[in-house]
Amino acid sequence: MRLTILETGRAPGRLSEDYPRYPDMFVALLSKADPSLRFDSVALIDGAAPPDPRNCEAVLITGSPFGVYDSTPWMDPLRSFIREAAAAATPMIGVCFGHQIIADALGGDVRKSDKGWGVGRHTYDITDPRDWMNGARETVSLAVSHQDQVITPPPGAATLARSSHTDHAILAYSGAPVISIQGHPEFSDTFVSDLWSARRGKALTEAQVDGAIASLARPGDASLVGQWMANFLKSAR
Repeated sequence: MRLTILETGRAPGRLSEDYPRYPDMFVALLSKADPSLRFDSVALIDGAAPPDPRNCEAVLITGSPFGVYDSTPWMDPLRSFIREAAAAATPMIGVCFGHQIIADALGGDVRKSDKGWGVGRHTYDITDPRDWMNGARETVSLAVSHQDQVITPPPGAATLARSSHTDHAILAYSGAPVISIQGHPEFSDTFVSDLWSARRGKALTEAQVDGAIASLARPGDASLVGQWMANFLKSAR
């Protein structure tokens, strides 16, 4: 299967030079889970047009510093792409912003949460495990960095995982092979620590950054969730 990765954002400042781009992070994660996968990327962030979803074997939408409420030249074309991909039953995965824009495009409510920033290693309760979630336990832990959340999922979307901070952390859609995840399985602990640090004293307080970095001492499940994503793509093939 060839996975087309839609790049909707980049890391801030020097981080974009010091670390791989988000599509490359996903390639590294998913290649370990399924060496048979092949990859293309489309830089919407640079003005590239979305492909025809009917010509895509599968799609992944990355994270982004933008919110679904922002006005960018590619935001509405991406919404149209998502709706067409869902109608064409093109397998699709969204992560962080990708999670949010899929929900927004398909009729959900996405906005800044009154619970504020989510940073650190967050642990979610698994509420509705699926067959592709092999090795699922009662909880799953991922690094996160987000203000926005899916407040109300679209019709037909089921919540598979949640926490006290994030009510809809993993969604699966009925009627189309679509899943989405709020956390970041593609981020290494080193990268996400530097990402939070870059926001120290700006978007995040000293205490928020220190607490987030300290939370990385708890084990994470990035590789496990990467395997779930690869399993989902196999099941949708």
